[in-house]
Amino acid sequence: MSIVKRIFNFKSLSRIILYFWCTFSVFTFIWVISSSLKTNREFFENIWGLPTSPQFSNYIAVLTKYSLAQYFSNSLFVVIGAVAGLLVICAPASYVFARIPFKGRNAMSQLFVLGMGVPYQLMLIPLFFMMAGIGLIDTLGGLSLLYVALSIPFTIFIMLGFFKTLPHELEEAAMIDGCNPISTFFQIMLPLGKPALATAAIFNFIFLWNEFLLALTFIGHRTRFPLSVGIYSLQGSMLYTGEWTSLMAGFVVVALPTLILYMAMSRQVIEGLTMGAVKE
Repeated sequence: MSIVKRIFNFKSLSRIILYFWCTFSVFTFIWVISSSLKTNREFFENIWGLPTSPQFSNYIAVLTKYSLAQYFSNSLFVVIGAVAGLLVICAPASYVFARIPFKGRNAMSQLFVLGMGVPYQLMLIPLFFMMAGIGLIDTLGGLSLLYVALSIPFTIFIMLGFFKTLPHELEEAAMIDGCNPISTFFQIMLPLGKPALATAAIFNFIFLWNEFLLALTFIGHRTRFPLSVGIYSLQGSMLYTGEWTSLMAGFVVVALPTLILYMAMSRQVIEGLTMGAVKE
């Protein structure tokens, strides 16, 4: 009985589920890449087989004929601008909430955390009227600004836990050396907070890169579609053209930037999350 419990305990079951999910995800991504390199005939004749001759023309077609290159550049402009704006706003705000005592500090920081629990879907109508009132509907800059506003609570939540773990002796030594609070933040605390910045940047980039509802609501002109809306319109056009291998190539174009970013900076993400989990 003890052997059965040891085999089927919660930890082992969780590990089996995790291995299964990772295997399934890797297999799915490899299958999409393989399918994107086939001809349509190969795809329908043997859906699980490997391509006999890689068709890189599928990527050229999806980037030019179906304007995915334009959608890609739109997403880069919106998401990189939003992530940069979030880091500029949330890094000093998180430092102040974590390190500088003032009246109402805990209430304000908790208010930001509570903001994570408000679904932005409930705010679509008032947001639309507000953005229309200031003339930012159907603009990439307006969408980027909207992403910044709605992602501030999550970003502050990540950075707040990290800045709380930094030792107070660093600030005391900086004060002895004549640094004011602003110099202490930019010269000492911000360089030490690179793991938290990387973690916040990657999670926000992945979420905003794949965000669909806000982009569909606030962007109406086809030339300004971000990649998520562009691939949705591409899928609709494929119902009539039947070029499913080009659609698979589009999926690869969408997924590849976030995959490369996470693989390149996964160490910083893990370091930022684990340090943020340590109690003060």
